[in-house]
Amino acid sequence: MGRTAGTTGAGRTRAILAAALVTTLAGTLGTGLVTAGPAGADHATGSADTGARLHLVTLSGPGTSGQPGSDAAARERMRDRQDAVLATVGAPAPVYRWTTALDGVAVRLDPDQAGLLAADPRVTLVEADAVRPLAAVGPGTAVGPGPGGGGPARGGRGTVVGVVDSGIAPRSASFTTLPSLGREPADFVGGCAGGTDPGWAPSDCGGKVAAAQWFVEGFGRDDLRSGSSLSPRDDLGHGTQMASIAAGNAGVPVRVPGQLPTTTGGQAPDARLAVYKACWSAPDPEDDGCSTADLVTAVDRAVADGVDVLSLSVAGGTARAAVDTLERALLGAAEADVAVLAAAGNDPALPAAHDVAWVTTVGAAPGLEPVGLVRVVDGPVLRGLTAARDGLPPAPLVTGRAAAAEGAAPGRAAVCAPGSLDAAVVSGAVVVCERGAVGRVDKSGTVALADGAGMVLVNRTGRSLFADFHAVPTVHLTAADGRTLLRALRRTPEARAALVVTGRDRPSGPSAWSAAGDPAGPVLKPDVAAPASGLLGAVPATDGDPGWGVVTGTSAATAWAAGATAALRAREPGWDAVRVRSALATRALPTAGGSPSDSGAGRVDLDRAADVRLDYPQPVGGYRAWLDGDGRAPNTPSVLLGGSDRVATRTIRNTADEALYFSSEARGFSTPVQVRPLAVRLGPGESATFTVTRTGPARADDGYVVWRGGDRSRSRIPVVVAP
Repeated sequence: MGRTAGTTGAGRTRAILAAALVTTLAGTLGTGLVTAGPAGADHATGSADTGARLHLVTLSGPGTSGQPGSDAAARERMRDRQDAVLATVGAPAPVYRWTTALDGVAVRLDPDQAGLLAADPRVTLVEADAVRPLAAVGPGTAVGPGPGGGGPARGGRGTVVGVVDSGIAPRSASFTTLPSLGREPADFVGGCAGGTDPGWAPSDCGGKVAAAQWFVEGFGRDDLRSGSSLSPRDDLGHGTQMASIAAGNAGVPVRVPGQLPTTTGGQAPDARLAVYKACWSAPDPEDDGCSTADLVTAVDRAVADGVDVLSLSVAGGTARAAVDTLERALLGAAEADVAVLAAAGNDPALPAAHDVAWVTTVGAAPGLEPVGLVRVVDGPVLRGLTAARDGLPPAPLVTGRAAAAEGAAPGRAAVCAPGSLDAAVVSGAVVVCERGAVGRVDKSGTVALADGAGMVLVNRTGRSLFADFHAVPTVHLTAADGRTLLRALRRTPEARAALVVTGRDRPSGPSAWSAAGDPAGPVLKPDVAAPASGLLGAVPATDGDPGWGVVTGTSAATAWAAGATAALRAREPGWDAVRVRSALATRALPTAGGSPSDSGAGRVDLDRAADVRLDYPQPVGGYRAWLDGDGRAPNTPSVLLGGSDRVATRTIRNTADEALYFSSEARGFSTPVQVRPLAVRLGPGESATFTVTRTGPARADDGYVVWRGGDRSRSRIPVVVAP
């Protein structure tokens, strides 16, 4: 019987039968959902007359990546079966076909067709297309050139990092083809697509950018913002930033007027890039995002091309009872020995995304932040963030709302919308501008055009802070500090304030905006954390724009970790993706003030990961067996004891060249947790099984299982005990 997005894990199968799906269809098709789908707006691409919408249909069984020895004939058989299944409901020709990462199609279906296909025994999943947001806190966001901004001088040679995002601006210095790249990997077969944009040519890739493709049929050409590039060229800037953070060239100088000079480089500067544009800009920026159909197609192509690492800075689905089409495509990538990394997400109200065993979900680790102060004369001193090189002496402090130009609505002046400020009021002053309505950098541009001396950007809600490259010195404050500043200004309308640049500081504890794991989920998430604040990278250069920006979010953390993964794969070419993932997790650094629910195993550290003695091997096909409900937990380097689960079993393997004794310890728990055996002796390549048992009450708790080797080596995995 066909299933909706049924997931299994920790011995539990969460299958929803097709009969239940068909019942659900009647109540949900009006919203564009066939099954519990991903976060984001419903995407009703199709005919309004027939009610047809774009749907993703996954057939049973893996794509060719999960079938060793598959060839062109196998792909042809898949296409024939796809056609046969679609013919039973009179469906039109597919918009997309997938045969590598999974066996399926994107096709326009009306409600009756979708329901019939969901009940077909040859069909595993039917899902309505939807648009997912990118996992950046905001476009162009920043807190200065933070941790890893310079990047290592070498790393990643011989590997290809696939970036599924909004495309690339290939003419940046970050992507110049250099001799350090070496020869193009012989097993990579990706190519360079053309397009209708005169600003892009296939010759824009082929060296550092080894491949570039674009997919728009899911998002819809008619839904694009005017001027969008129908090519791999980046419209949003996000994809370019992620590519440069992961694998941009090393030591590229960055000079931005009025900002701190620095250099930038990716974590795998000698790796090549394969770019798959599946994220697009809409007329309303709130509608920017990535169609699931386009994303799945991009993943399928990346796997077929032969990437070594796949970076996906896109939010996952929110349905806890569903393994959706995108996660199934990522399973196919893992089966092809691709190291798959994806963003946890930036909404702490939602659980960390991609809660499946085959994806390394990356959360945010705190980084160095460039601190700026708003010092009100005879008033409060408020701490925020700034990327400015120089501060400002005391100057008149005014709100944008109080400085509205003639004919400008006070609400537009409050957010410092273009043309809304009166230069007679603003000249020489520090202007308080509220978040919202227009881009943050656009606000400082408005202040500069009105001859303002500086800006204080205040949140209306929330605590997320950025230090963009602004047109005037700017300090960004949280909503609470913004209210304090406005109260001081109401008490003293003639108040003056100075902006002070104090240098960089590292906040304690995890980033407040990074999504934490769901204790009711099937596996522990996030898996690891990586620097996520103030990562500097290339952006598309425009008139007056220097072509650099900084970004904050788990998208940046994912790109950083993807680069580190590529560097490790290049350093240890004999390691498969599972072993690389295990090493990155078991040798991660603790995050100050964090817990496994916030940051998984901890902060990724490349050098530590390369020096490892134990790994957690995963048998070929083990992930799919777990998905299909065989009752065995995947051998992940983490443990989630949820609900009635009292015992978890894991297998370790000695990867050293000599026999070693290893002793175990449970650390950091407030309730009794037991690890057995206490010690094992393993020869090179030998394995042993151990258990983690909750012996106390089922209270929320977390800690680590630590293994110490006789050579003083250490490895650890996170454990979360859920009530």
